[in-house]
Amino acid sequence: MDVAANSLELILRGAAIGALIATAFGLWRGGKGHSARLAGILFSLSVLAYALQSSALARAAIGPLEPLAHFMALGGSGLFWLFIVALFDDREVSPITLAPFAGLTALGLFGWLGPRDLQPSIWILHNLIEMAFALHALFVIVRSWRGDLVEARRRLRGPFLAAVTLFVVVLAGFEIGEAFGVEADWYELLGASALAIFCTAGAAVFLQAQPALFGAAAPAALPEPQVDAGDQHELARLDEVMGKGEAWRREGLTIGSLATEVGVPEHRLRRLINDRLGHRNFVAFVNAYRIGEAKRRLADPAMARTSISAIAFELGFASLNPFNRAFKEATGQTPSEWRKHALGLGSSIPENPG
Repeated sequence: MDVAANSLELILRGAAIGALIATAFGLWRGGKGHSARLAGILFSLSVLAYALQSSALARAAIGPLEPLAHFMALGGSGLFWLFIVALFDDREVSPITLAPFAGLTALGLFGWLGPRDLQPSIWILHNLIEMAFALHALFVIVRSWRGDLVEARRRLRGPFLAAVTLFVVVLAGFEIGEAFGVEADWYELLGASALAIFCTAGAAVFLQAQPALFGAAAPAALPEPQVDAGDQHELARLDEVMGKGEAWRREGLTIGSLATEVGVPEHRLRRLINDRLGHRNFVAFVNAYRIGEAKRRLADPAMARTSISAIAFELGFASLNPFNRAFKEATGQTPSEWRKHALGLGSSIPENPG
């Protein structure tokens, strides 16, 4: 490329890096302790590293820091996936959710430092795994859309879905092209342009995001005293349908069907459950009732011989694994551990694992 093109590329990469630094700083200042903020900061730093190491000009500019930037970028797609599941699925940053990042970093290190004759195959495998995690991230955005109770997050899903899809296609094209030795003069300039656009757009979104977008899920609580009469009536009706009516027992219960039963528009029911009861998604709201009843049954000596799977199915769970996962998230213990502690048992009762 000529001098003008080189200068333009550096300007574009500088704009992307500036946007990423602003995003990371804004997420950090917005409040500590929520996984989506931490995941967003980690992802921003990883993309920053990618912006530096994916250009010969940028690599020359950072000199001895280039290996560090390369290392930080290896697992970037794993951090992208982590950010998506933390933001849209309320997943916690944990050793399990960090595993994709660690695995991609390890595979990338092998492709970087391993036998030269294996490097092309390893990088293609690395890129395919990145694509798989990106596709799963798209699935997460779509899967939990209907049950999302946070209005700011619901509005973000559509644009985010479109942007992520385009980002995945563009990035995959660049990465696979590099693996096959594509070296067109315009290649790095186009990559810098894409980075600048996506990073600037991301900064514009997340620096103006409402606090509710990153707010930690809160446990269900009683309605506040200052709730207006209309809300009080609708909350009472919701409590009647979910409490006495035990609507939560029905497998496949949706927020639309519950809104019909309560007699309120779906958007209003979302607001009531999120603003007044503190739940960020509909599944968590329903599971609060189910787990409460499960704890009662597991602590009942008269039901000590009832299998955990039978309890899970009776409470509306389609299978045992979602029940075990929801129970542990709510209590910090598996159903088996809870039962043994509640009943004061020193040995296990014959039952399904859990």
